[in-house]
Amino acid sequence: MPATAPTWDPAQYLRHAGHRARPFTDLLARVQDLPADPPRIADLGCGPGNVTVLLADRWPTARITGYDNSPQMLERARQHAGPTPGGGHLDFAPADARTWTPAEPCDLLVSNATLQWIPGHADRFPDWIDHLTPGGTLALQVPGNFDAPSHRLLRELAHSRRWHGRLDGVLRHDDAVLTPEAYLAHLTGTGCTADVWETTYVHLLPGEDAVLDWVKGTGLRPVLAALDDDPEARDAFVEEYRNVLRAAYPAGAHGTPFPFRRVFAVARKPEAATGR
Repeated sequence: MPATAPTWDPAQYLRHAGHRARPFTDLLARVQDLPADPPRIADLGCGPGNVTVLLADRWPTARITGYDNSPQMLERARQHAGPTPGGGHLDFAPADARTWTPAEPCDLLVSNATLQWIPGHADRFPDWIDHLTPGGTLALQVPGNFDAPSHRLLRELAHSRRWHGRLDGVLRHDDAVLTPEAYLAHLTGTGCTADVWETTYVHLLPGEDAVLDWVKGTGLRPVLAALDDDPEARDAFVEEYRNVLRAAYPAGAHGTPFPFRRVFAVARKPEAATGR
C-alpha cells in the first residue's frame, strides 16, 4: 500500500464511469458459465458499485456481495443494495483485499482495477482459488499504464527536488502489477486453466484538463492524501502536474485522446478439485 492510503471520492471517480466500466464488461465477456444456479459471486474492490450491478445483468439469480475497504465508496455503493430484478440479491461489505478470504465458496470472484493497490497480490491467488467451487472462476483486470506519461510524469514530479521530501514512498510502480506472462504463470500454477490478455483503450475524454480530471479519481489520490494537511502545497503540486499533462496530452477538436493499457486474466478452477 502507499505510505499514505488514498481517500476515495466516489463522485470524482464516477465522472468517467462509462470509460472505466468498459474493461469490466470486456472481462465478464470472457467468463464462461458458472457451476451453480443461483451462483455466489464476490466483487473484490467494488468501489461505488456501479459496475457490480452489471453482474446481476449477466447472472440474474446470483447472490452478489461487493467488498471494498473505502467507507466513502461503500456508502455510495449501498444505494444499489437489495433484491435484483432477476430474483437475486446484491449487498456490500467492508473488506481488505490484503487479508480477505471468502466466508463461503464462490462461483465467481471478480476484481476490477483494484489489485494494483495490493503489494504481492498474486500471492493471494492460491487462497482465493481454494475458496472457489469446482469449476468456479477468478477474473481480474488491472491497469497496465504505469509507464504512460500520466503515471511517469506523476512519479517524476513527486521525486523532484521540490517534492521528494514530502512524497517519498507515496507512489508505487515496479511492483504494482505483473506482466501478462507472470499472471499466466501464477494462475496456471494453481492448477487452473487461464486466459490472459492485454488491451490498450484510446479514450476520448471531454472537457478541459481531461487527463488530470481522470487521475484525480485514481492515481493522484495518494498524493492528494499525503498533502491534505497543506492545501497550498497540494494546489501547487496539482498545478505543476496540470501543466506537464497538458503538454503530454494535447486536446484535439473533439476531446483529449488518452491511451490506457489494461491487463486481464480469467482463471477457471478444474471441475474436480485436485491437489497441488
